[in-house]
Amino acid sequence: MGLEEYKGVYVFAQQVDNELSGIAFELLGKAKELAKDLNTDVTAMLLGSGIKGLADQLAEYGADKVIVVDDPELKEYRTEPYAHAVSSIINEYKPEIVLVGATAIGRDLGPRVSARVATGLTADCTVLEIGDFPLNPIPGQEQKHNQLLMTRPAFGGNTIATIACPDNRPQMATVRPGVMQKIDPVAGAKAEVIEYNPGFTPNDKYVEIVEIVKEISNTVDIMDAKILVSGGRGVGSKENFQILQDLADVIGGTVSCSRAVVDNGWMPKELQVGQTGKTVRPNVYFAIGISGAIQHAAGMEESDIIVAINKDETAPIFDIADYGVVGDLNKIVPKLTEELKKVVK
Repeated sequence: MGLEEYKGVYVFAQQVDNELSGIAFELLGKAKELAKDLNTDVTAMLLGSGIKGLADQLAEYGADKVIVVDDPELKEYRTEPYAHAVSSIINEYKPEIVLVGATAIGRDLGPRVSARVATGLTADCTVLEIGDFPLNPIPGQEQKHNQLLMTRPAFGGNTIATIACPDNRPQMATVRPGVMQKIDPVAGAKAEVIEYNPGFTPNDKYVEIVEIVKEISNTVDIMDAKILVSGGRGVGSKENFQILQDLADVIGGTVSCSRAVVDNGWMPKELQVGQTGKTVRPNVYFAIGISGAIQHAAGMEESDIIVAINKDETAPIFDIADYGVVGDLNKIVPKLTEELKKVVK
């Protein structure tokens, strides 16, 4: 079969406990852009048990079609039945592009599916676009058009690589949550719903789930915060983060941190921003005592306004900051907090 027979942009619409994950809507937003460039449509793959009612929600966020695989074997995520279902959909409907969220589930599912359908997978993408590959013409080599160009950090975030999969289909990518933007939902939108079931034959690869223990966490999801007060190694200690908390309390913000802070045990992993943490897009991002290495910048550079406070005037954070203050954070942040108290009601 020729590559030209593969059509459409497909999104794995992750759901947990019959609730769609935010990454599903983010991927649908990007899928709409890609589909427009390719003059094709967007299909969501919805897997689970008793989940047919979620199809309308996917339609509101951009899905033209929803392929529903509804089976008791898919009630909880397990690698084998999910990989079997998604690879069966790909073999049956032959999508040109398949997008999966780089969540704990997606990072397990994506590589296994790509291996089964004999194609490549680019992981942890930060940019997806349609273009020519190679990017610049090379004498004696065909430049292919309308390729999915998948950009991701490489070599520990020290460089950026743009990757394509010109000779195999589908073109597959996993995308970090928070990188792509969801579209505004269209109330009442409907999608064509296709019920599909590849059949499941449990075998020794089917993991048996004995018990699910859910941990209750009081930690706020920093990806939803409108204002983040983020601290780095320069804050100095776990106790010193109270200075940042005081500022956050005044302006209705949430405290977050860099990897160095987590590595030192000062703050939990759930509050980490950056390449190995979470990608955030707040309205205002305070980078306090953060040098601004590329690994951290990758997780927050799309913030609307970035305010940097650092005693090192050569810190890379000032290259991307909208406002910068050079000085001792222990003096600047408390003073800023006191001044804001006068104006914030």
